[in-house]
Amino acid sequence: MSIENLTVNKAFGGWHKQYSHLSTVLNCSMRFAIYLPPQAANGDKVPVLYWLSGLTCSDENMMQKAGAQRIAAELGIAIVAPDTSPRGDDVANDEAYDLGQGAGFYVNATQAPWSSHYQMYDYVLKELPELIEANFPVTNKRAISGHSMGGHGALTIAMLNPERYCSMSAFSPINNPINCPWGQKAFTAYLGKDQATWQKHDASVLMRQATAFIPALVDQGEADDFLQEQLRPETLQAAALASSYPLEIRMQEGYDHSYYFIASFIEDHLRFHATYLNK
Repeated sequence: MSIENLTVNKAFGGWHKQYSHLSTVLNCSMRFAIYLPPQAANGDKVPVLYWLSGLTCSDENMMQKAGAQRIAAELGIAIVAPDTSPRGDDVANDEAYDLGQGAGFYVNATQAPWSSHYQMYDYVLKELPELIEANFPVTNKRAISGHSMGGHGALTIAMLNPERYCSMSAFSPINNPINCPWGQKAFTAYLGKDQATWQKHDASVLMRQATAFIPALVDQGEADDFLQEQLRPETLQAAALASSYPLEIRMQEGYDHSYYFIASFIEDHLRFHATYLNK
């Protein structure tokens, strides 16, 4: 699969690069960013943290705002950040910010007009890692993390595929989308009205039912405007207690939903993942 390099920036001895490629899964051109630490430039293969961003975001939010490159360079971890949805003139969209382009929710859509392009679950799980592992000096040891909608994606994709990931984490994830407005709107559009099909994409449901465990870390700001209505961290905590899931969930006083919050704790998350990626 051919890829086109769009931008290159040196950072902390490594390289941040943006690429575009034609996705056969999403049936459109897609963009992703990768940070390769200095160890990769020396010929060593390094493990990968996949980062899934939230509503309205793209690959640029993580790479430009989180300040993750310094610690990734120290730890020898590559970071890959895909876009949050398919995009293009022929890709279905909606006027609202929480549906359509920029709001793929990391599921495989089954409903028209979304199903022809919105297959973000398969893209993140299969196509993108295959592309990364074929074109860059990385191993097949993977961790996954994300923010808000991307936190939902990271947790659900990892729990549905525990053999593929060493660890998972999230900032301010949508923990119980079947019971919040963002999730109900997106799942109705992408997956249809049968709510039984929604449950496989709900982190709280999956964690309560889990029998295969992945180390998990979740940070949530107590001053987050979306805390009660949309994010519902108490449901994930209850699910972890019910199944004895190895989850650490931390409520951070004064922090909101922004990348200021993520930048404040991204080092903790990278060091958490390094513990398992480097085993």
